[in-house]
Amino acid sequence: MSDYIFIAGKRDEKRLSSRVLEETIHQHVKRGNRKLEIQAFGQHGIGGRLWESAPDRMDIRIIGHSGQRTGSLGTPNTRIEIMGPASDDIGWLNAGAQIIVHGSASNGAMNGAAQGKVFVGGSIGARGMTMTKRNPRFEPPELWVLGSAGDYFGEFMAGGIAVICGLNAANQEQVLGYRPLVGMVGGKVFVRGEAKTYSDKDAKEVELDDQEWEWLLQGIKTFLKKIEKPKLLEELAVRKDWRLFEAKNPQEKADGPDRKSMSWFREQVWDMELGRGGLIGDLQETEKGTVPVITKGEYRRYIPVWEQGKYISPCQASCPTGIPVQQRWAMVRTDNIDEAISMGLEYSPFPATVCGHLCPSPCMASCTRNLSYMTPINVRLLGQAAQNIKPPKPAKESKKKVAVIGGGPGGISAAWQLTMKGHTATVFEAGQTIGGKISAVIPESRIPADTLNAEIDRIKSYIKDIRLGETIDAEKFAEIKKSHDYVVVAAGAKKPRSLPVKGADRALFANDFLEQAKADKIKPGKKIVIIGAGNVGCDVATEAHRLGAVDITLIDVQKPAAFGKEREDAEKCGAQFRWPLFTKEINAKGVLLEDGETLEANTVVISIGDVPDLSFLGEEIELDRGFVKVDDAGRSSDGKVFAIGDAVGPGLITDAIGAGRRTATVIDQLLNGQAPDMAGLTLAPMIDTQRVSLTYYNPRQDADNLEECGQDCASCGNCRDCGICVSVCPEGAISRQEKEAGFEYVVDESKCIGCGFCKGACPCGIWELIPNTPLM
Repeated sequence: MSDYIFIAGKRDEKRLSSRVLEETIHQHVKRGNRKLEIQAFGQHGIGGRLWESAPDRMDIRIIGHSGQRTGSLGTPNTRIEIMGPASDDIGWLNAGAQIIVHGSASNGAMNGAAQGKVFVGGSIGARGMTMTKRNPRFEPPELWVLGSAGDYFGEFMAGGIAVICGLNAANQEQVLGYRPLVGMVGGKVFVRGEAKTYSDKDAKEVELDDQEWEWLLQGIKTFLKKIEKPKLLEELAVRKDWRLFEAKNPQEKADGPDRKSMSWFREQVWDMELGRGGLIGDLQETEKGTVPVITKGEYRRYIPVWEQGKYISPCQASCPTGIPVQQRWAMVRTDNIDEAISMGLEYSPFPATVCGHLCPSPCMASCTRNLSYMTPINVRLLGQAAQNIKPPKPAKESKKKVAVIGGGPGGISAAWQLTMKGHTATVFEAGQTIGGKISAVIPESRIPADTLNAEIDRIKSYIKDIRLGETIDAEKFAEIKKSHDYVVVAAGAKKPRSLPVKGADRALFANDFLEQAKADKIKPGKKIVIIGAGNVGCDVATEAHRLGAVDITLIDVQKPAAFGKEREDAEKCGAQFRWPLFTKEINAKGVLLEDGETLEANTVVISIGDVPDLSFLGEEIELDRGFVKVDDAGRSSDGKVFAIGDAVGPGLITDAIGAGRRTATVIDQLLNGQAPDMAGLTLAPMIDTQRVSLTYYNPRQDADNLEECGQDCASCGNCRDCGICVSVCPEGAISRQEKEAGFEYVVDESKCIGCGFCKGACPCGIWELIPNTPLM
């Protein structure tokens, strides 16, 4: 171990991208270091393309979790040893490396290999040894597997040798999995066990002669030594257990019982069906011999269509506020960074606070890069950059007045949007500051105070009439409704749910605890029990830890709903999550559970949610289980009153902000004498993520600044003008054309063969293939 140079796959507790790790390895190789131990965290391509080391011996040992394509394009004299299992495409396009895997390997082992050897101490997944090659000037590629192979083994195998030992195979009759050796045209496969579903049209079983057996026996000895299991030799060295398969030669394939000549096919099938008098012959216009071998133009089966802007990106579709994330990154790519940052204020008054820090970022969770095991584009960078941007200029003043009851995220969002549209929005807030729970209870560990303060100041400079300390009762609400054109109820959920157990009055409610903690007005003691293990409960845990608690327990009657950064922060503080636990009593010792266990605590906090206090609305506005009942436009049973956010139902901060924007749009339409256009508020359908292909697109793994993120965004649903479709078109049928407003990619039908390469390679998912209209 001491002669190996250690390379960590993390730096400052952050995982290195595959590209950075590969560059680090190459730097060591260039300096003459020939023995490296890599601590991997899923990075791809480790140990491949080490041309700098030739002709020296290169040893690489991988600990941890190697990613896909380990040893891809591996070079002769390179030895790679993986101390555990291997991911997809081990030895992909191997050109000479020796790779030892001490565990199992997943799909695509030795896919496309031309030289080198791979030794696997377990089993392999599907499509192992597919499309292998053989150059007669070099030794053939070899794959040795101790266990069994997955489905479609040896598909289109064109050379090389595979040895599948079948040790402890789950199905001894299918050691090579389902349908192996389909399309096999070269190479050999030694199998210890059965392969009953192999393609007998392409492969055949041959006798294992003495020379072949001697080669196999010596190879087994070497193989077992490589994977450090020499004691298995006696079990594997039984000649009668082994079978040998080879590819059929062209003559053997042609001489099969079902062989038909081309002339027979032409006369009995083609002409009978397409000729005059056939089933469809009278419908076609072409004469015999006029259809080209590769059809173009009107004879294509499929036509490529450039569907620019027809679908929205997954990130935008998953954003509750509807921010067109993809458009913002397109602006960054064209160096309109300030415009991209400012766009955030068109959709939210809290772009830095919420988008940059508090939002769980469903947009990032839906990023198509996740499908290719890459980190998603970091949208939070755009949000955080918006801290000090100036608000937009409002439209011309309309003299219309809208009251907003509640100065939380939803209410401020509605007031912000109404102000942008030129209307006078008056915010009535019961507290002494706006922002609702963002300002009052969310810990500063989750959002910097200067960020929140900057955005609060910007909001106050924009929305001129904000009235603090305004407690609304039925009489006050009636006055407000009478003096304003419309009212938006965004009162939030400030009334905590309690537990119907003895001693519940001994506990604090979560929001009360957080509000006191934020002001450093509470000392929770060393032990705290939090009843309710959601994200708010996690905030309680992190604040309690900050204030000195060391024994922190969150309990729930079901699997905790906490997720994301809140849960991560709580776990970093040492908080324990326990479920399912049922509270029987809260007493001086702590929490007594129904099973008799007592959880000792200096402080007990109840965090099981909040409900809105809507007593001021009166009976004329219909409620549903304590929430305002609204239609799709956010309108209540009183046509003059709208409701959003937690007053309608629990949700994320971003849900409330998005609802505020939609409701403000509907009110603006009504104030302008228009009927509410809900269709105009509905986004286009989301693009099918299967249309997005990153195969020919090579972004960074971990872009960490705005410029890199803009370049690496695949721009799902909107063409990023990368030109990949032009490059991959085999007929040169696609060209880029300038338009008065932008550009478009067009297809020359006289060249296009409808192959679909453009669709398969497009990182944006713009191209679609549609069936051609039948000739009439």
